[in-house]
Amino acid sequence: MTGPNPRDFLRGLFDAAVAAADPQRTLPLHLPDPPMGRTLVLAAGKAAASMAKAVEGSWKGPFSGIAVTRYGHGLPCDNIEIIEAGHPLPDDAGAAAAKRFLKSASALTEDDLLLFLVSGGASALLVEPAPGLALAEKQAISGVLLKSGAPIDEMNCLRKHLSAIKGGRLAAAAHPAKVVTLGISDVPGDDPAVIGSGPTVGDLTSCKDAIEIAKRRGIDLPPHVLAALTSEEWASVPPNDPRLEHVEYRLIARPSNSQSAAADHAKALGISASLMGADLEGEARHLGQGHAALALRSGPGVLLSGGETTVTVNGKGGRGGGNCEYLLAMAIALDGVPGIHAIACDTDGIDGTEDAAGAIITPTTLNRAAKAGLDAQMMLDDHDSYSFFAELGDLIITGPTRTNVNDFRAILIVGGECRPPVL
Repeated sequence: MTGPNPRDFLRGLFDAAVAAADPQRTLPLHLPDPPMGRTLVLAAGKAAASMAKAVEGSWKGPFSGIAVTRYGHGLPCDNIEIIEAGHPLPDDAGAAAAKRFLKSASALTEDDLLLFLVSGGASALLVEPAPGLALAEKQAISGVLLKSGAPIDEMNCLRKHLSAIKGGRLAAAAHPAKVVTLGISDVPGDDPAVIGSGPTVGDLTSCKDAIEIAKRRGIDLPPHVLAALTSEEWASVPPNDPRLEHVEYRLIARPSNSQSAAADHAKALGISASLMGADLEGEARHLGQGHAALALRSGPGVLLSGGETTVTVNGKGGRGGGNCEYLLAMAIALDGVPGIHAIACDTDGIDGTEDAAGAIITPTTLNRAAKAGLDAQMMLDDHDSYSFFAELGDLIITGPTRTNVNDFRAILIVGGECRPPVL
């Protein structure tokens, strides 16, 4: 029997993970019943257009709606208007969309339904600054936050308290209508309050929490922002708020589902798969080094993991996101040991802010880099992993996948009986 080569095998695992989170496959299974009155569909996130398209193909009855997604991630829809906006830094288009979301939701009655479709990226794409906060100020804070190394729950806590639409505020605006949220999780633990900063979910964090996060991450808040947070003026909507009485949340895709799909794909090819967790966090380079050590101690098979790594940029910053930085650190730690290959990609098709989903490493990565005149350690120190893998032709470029269940990582260890014949 002929097995796949390492590159094809690893890419096949990633494709299986992405397919398992495709809204066209998962969303129709979770749709609610139509209401007596109107149905308003609002969608935000990198998967917004695909989720909107899935609703259009399955909804029984009339509806209208608006979806906001990242530039280049749109799809044509018939009844739902698609808006493209800035990500990861918010822009005027996202601010305008948020205003329309709130206005449309506020017009609903108790007989109506707000069907809210949320996926990763919604925090940046759906931006309505808190009263008294200028968009430019929020953009500046967001820029520093993105480079701070803060995990997603900390980032979204601060975002909620600087927002007029996140932290349950969209659902509160829709009261007394029924609100059903269909969510695709891109966060560790699948916490609905963290996904997209929870526009329809009551918030347990406080303004004090937001202040502490800003201090811990070295973010200088303008005096009027600090004053508004200190006074609890910008407190988000708590879970017990009566305006959230008719709110329901349904997860339609999560990282663990995609990990399982990849494991099934591997097993179907006769390769054992071990799940290390779908919610791993931490500095990308540190996780890459740790996983290199783990791979060196492991037997033949494939190690699968997910989650969301961070990159803390100190000083000079090159090109590259968490997945490429993870792989470059891993390649350096492995130092060309034979038999170990790895892939790391973001399931949305975008590693950080670049056009690549991620990359792949092989036992020859460092040797080929040296021949090309690349200093792997220097490029890691400069956070320039994208350029490193671009020079080697080892980037994985998918274009927008229109879903988002966080990072996907697979380490193939070749040897023994688990070794495919052609590896």
